[in-house]
Amino acid sequence: MSKLSVDQKSIEELLSDKRVEFLIPDYQRPYAWDEEQCLTLWDDIVEFAFPDNNTDNFDNDNEYFLGAIVTFKNDRVSEVIDGQQRLTTLMLLLRAFYDKFEMMKDQNALSLRGRIEKCIWTMDEFGNLDMESLKISSEVATDNDKEEFIEILRTGAVTEKNKSRYADNFTFFKKKIESFINEYPSYTASLAARILNNCILLPIEAESQDTALRIFSTLNDRGLPLSDADIFKAQFYKHYGSLGKKDWFIDNWKELEEVTSRIFQPISGTPMDELFTRYMYYLRAKEGIKTSTTEALRRFYERNKYQYFQSDRAIEDLKKVAFFWVSIYQQNKDVFSEAILKKLFVLTYAPNGMWQHMTTAYFLTNKDCEDKLEETAFSGFLDKITAFIFAYAITNPGVNALRAPAYDEMVNIVNGKEITFQKYKFDEIKARSFFENYKFTNQRTVTRSLVTWYAFSFNNQKLLNLDDYFQIEHIYSKKRQEMDQGLKSDQNLELLGNKILLEQAINIRASDYRFEDKLKIYQGIQRRGSYKAPSQIAEIECLAAKKSFNESDIVERNQEILDRFFEFLGREELLIESKP
Repeated sequence: MSKLSVDQKSIEELLSDKRVEFLIPDYQRPYAWDEEQCLTLWDDIVEFAFPDNNTDNFDNDNEYFLGAIVTFKNDRVSEVIDGQQRLTTLMLLLRAFYDKFEMMKDQNALSLRGRIEKCIWTMDEFGNLDMESLKISSEVATDNDKEEFIEILRTGAVTEKNKSRYADNFTFFKKKIESFINEYPSYTASLAARILNNCILLPIEAESQDTALRIFSTLNDRGLPLSDADIFKAQFYKHYGSLGKKDWFIDNWKELEEVTSRIFQPISGTPMDELFTRYMYYLRAKEGIKTSTTEALRRFYERNKYQYFQSDRAIEDLKKVAFFWVSIYQQNKDVFSEAILKKLFVLTYAPNGMWQHMTTAYFLTNKDCEDKLEETAFSGFLDKITAFIFAYAITNPGVNALRAPAYDEMVNIVNGKEITFQKYKFDEIKARSFFENYKFTNQRTVTRSLVTWYAFSFNNQKLLNLDDYFQIEHIYSKKRQEMDQGLKSDQNLELLGNKILLEQAINIRASDYRFEDKLKIYQGIQRRGSYKAPSQIAEIECLAAKKSFNESDIVERNQEILDRFFEFLGREELLIESKP
């Protein structure tokens, strides 16, 4: 069991402890508090220390809890996992008081100045202050202003050149203290004393980084916990620091953060975590790993002392992957043909995200010197994985079911072999039965997948914008069935034959109208003669030839969708004949 040291302490007890020095590690995010957050802290502390602006209302036994500080002992320093923003801000606040007390002749103020010194600077073995050694230091890799923070603590000076949040917040506190002195000149020392004595922190010291991170994730319900990518950043930073390339690394890391934040929106983790995840599947395949059990992201990369982060290739590969996906999400026609972009559009509606990992592995394996892919081969690859993934979601439902065939084929991909899904082909009769008996409700992701695929099976379907939002429309509406009972079987409402991909706004307008009225809305001809933009879905031209859309039309269209999809599976050589 991991050991923890938990002991509530006042600000002074914590910071003046000669055994404690804090390090804000390289993987932390840059200091982010602004004036609004500093004002909230200041107002809360003043209200606590001077209830109703009356010093006599203060009870010396009262405490104001500022939160937890989660650390782990790394050699002689306490590495800060949680509480970085609070701790940094409190140090700036104390330094601002220290400067003000220097000019005051009040004995209490001078005494407090001596107490604050011990919170800011370390002491030597004889108990003397070492004015060159601070109680806190920062190694944050992507914080270009960290040296400014250290210099402010050392000197208490801010110049016109200082534009960091550290300088802004330090100046803010100095102004607030000055205003307090002007309004309550006799009570300034009391305010500082109550901050030191009665403002409480809860330091939690873990015996390892992993334990500290777990505690942080459990405690933290505000802000963002440290991500796996933050830990990876630290490893890269150390590596490139040893090579004298810190600036190169920081520039590249910032670029990756900016790019990934624009294109990745993962359900969990950060955009950078998503980038590392996609790269991890490629590396797993390179190692020949086919097991369906997938290691946690950090567990995978930390093996063999972060071996993949010890060369320039990792950063270069990550950049290539990031910009490859930028080209996909921005539908860059300078990189991909319209035919390829259509296939990628369909895959963005895939029932799961495994296609992204397979496509990343394909890209890193097959890209040319300009980081582009050969059109015909890439088109065939996209067709193959679309056919297989969409069908497998019906015949083998389940979150993890796709892992085995996908991992098998990713190993083939990185070894330059053509993917065939040879061990996982579909028995045509059994697969057809799965499709015919599957309930394609709108809540199931595979329903949208197949409806989208069918929309693009029409040759005249134009490329749609990924930023537009499309929904599934019931051609024969549920409400109409409730009112008219025009269908003998309610179950036919949920057949694929009754569903079409449609722009959200058009879907809302079409709503519960009869088919002939829906058609006008699909085509942009509104009721009462007004006109709006028609749907971009090409199949609507076919539907427009119909005067009605009844039960037999639903069944017939459903048969057409299934026939067309199984023809697709056949062309991709994914079907086997049923055994007698």
